[in-house]
Amino acid sequence: MFDGIFQSTSIPVMEQVVGFTEARQNVLAGNIANLDTPGYKARDLSVEDFQSRLKQAINTRKHGATYRSPGEGPVATSGSRVVNMAGVAKNTKTITRHDGDNVGMESQVSEMVKNQLQHNMALSIMISQFRLLQAVISEKA
Repeated sequence: MFDGIFQSTSIPVMEQVVGFTEARQNVLAGNIANLDTPGYKARDLSVEDFQSRLKQAINTRKHGATYRSPGEGPVATSGSRVVNMAGVAKNTKTITRHDGDNVGMESQVSEMVKNQLQHNMALSIMISQFRLLQAVISEKA
């Protein structure tokens, strides 16, 4: 019963966004730490790739799959439509790219700020969804 309530929220999607932004923040911090290293090439995680995979998972989810808890994997409700939200962030290392240019401090800090805003937004949405679920469960809504 609670699985259906949990999965009807945006929490599984926001969980993926939080995980991605956390990983990207670590990569961007590494770029700043190595900015003065001779021959170092800045790295980043492809935001476009992540958004594309997330959109695909959301679209598939809307068309017939339901989920268990985030760590338990998918349950198909119709035919072969099985979706695993955890697969969105799968193979994070394959979306790391190495640029040929040395990126400056300003651009790295700018990217970190944008990434942090996205992270905070996802956490705020998750908190809001958890509060709504808590109200529903305690019958205060």
